[in-house]
Amino acid sequence: MTTSDAHDAHTEPLPVISPSGEFDMHNVTSLEAQIGTMAVVHGGLVLDASCITFADSSFLRMILAVHQRTDLRIAAPSPRVARLFDLAGVETYLRIYPTLDAARAL
Repeated sequence: MTTSDAHDAHTEPLPVISPSGEFDMHNVTSLEAQIGTMAVVHGGLVLDASCITFADSSFLRMILAVHQRTDLRIAAPSPRVARLFDLAGVETYLRIYPTLDAARAL
């Protein structure tokens, strides 16, 4: 498969996952598994982070690991998630979009 063939295989819009609530070391693994499955099947995904009310360093570690493996787009991060990204200094590294539509438009 050539590079252009690999790109053409994923021309459909990426699926969206919209988790809600708190994500910490006690429950982030289930989200990571769900994201991992979608990424393998679809070549990437959009994470609608607008309803995440709390995220700790476990969530950040998972996001960074997924970002390295696949096309991860983060849409509309909640204020708590945006603050975590800002404190960690990763907002320039991650693909973060202000709205879900903006993340899906590419």
